[in-house]
Amino acid sequence: MATVPDALIWEIVRKNNAFLVKQFGNGNAKVQFSKEKNNLFNVHSFKYFGLANKKTVSFQPAGKDLSVVLAIIKSKRQNKPASISHSKHFILLYKLVIWHIAILAPDGHVFDKPSF
Repeated sequence: MATVPDALIWEIVRKNNAFLVKQFGNGNAKVQFSKEKNNLFNVHSFKYFGLANKKTVSFQPAGKDLSVVLAIIKSKRQNKPASISHSKHFILLYKLVIWHIAILAPDGHVFDKPSF
């Protein structure tokens, strides 16, 4: 099965998809958000769109015990949707989660922001 380029996926789903939320901002300006799980900043742009990027990270709460589930998309398994995601369950420990992100990412740098 051949993979589709990320830019082509973005051009197809850019204007209308199930995750798109359109709201009015200041005055008549429209603000677009995305509510998909692999979009950490909920911004509707190519940079943060989880369906079109090969490297994505998502955090989700995992119950009442203050734990978190970290899910990382494996870029080598784009042809096998059942095994594309690697999930790990953590008790809420910030340094441990960041350490595992650095280990599970292929290049060790998942984010380009200094706060992560």
